[in-house]
Amino acid sequence: MIKELIEEKEWLEAFPVLNELRTDLNKSKYIGFLQSMREEGYKLFAIYVNEKAVAVTGIAIRTNFYYGKHVFVYDLVTQFSQRSKGYGEQLLSYIHQYAIQNGCGIVALESGLFREEAHRFYETKMGYEKFCYSFKKVL
Repeated sequence: MIKELIEEKEWLEAFPVLNELRTDLNKSKYIGFLQSMREEGYKLFAIYVNEKAVAVTGIAIRTNFYYGKHVFVYDLVTQFSQRSKGYGEQLLSYIHQYAIQNGCGIVALESGLFREEAHRFYETKMGYEKFCYSFKKVL
């Protein structure tokens, strides 16, 4: 079952899964960021198995000059012990439909250079194309 997580209790259920990707977060920082991010349009979705979150994705609808109106996937993670069961594919497919239903023509995401297994998943299994580099400068 995929559901949007809208209450703090649900966010806390998803924290152990998301924390596998965002290892620098503690619960307090996670909740604080999540409250601010939700004000900016961020939505968190999870797959539940036996009433436990096993895979999580965080998205927002954005508009810019190069994608137009699109869904940006900020986070996508499946609990390590639950990987290779199709949960990532289910979540991304759900987000693809969500994007279409909300008038978006593109789903975009970024993935760390070292995450080669994730890149294979995005490109081979999900049909994403690698087309640019993303840069940052820490201030």
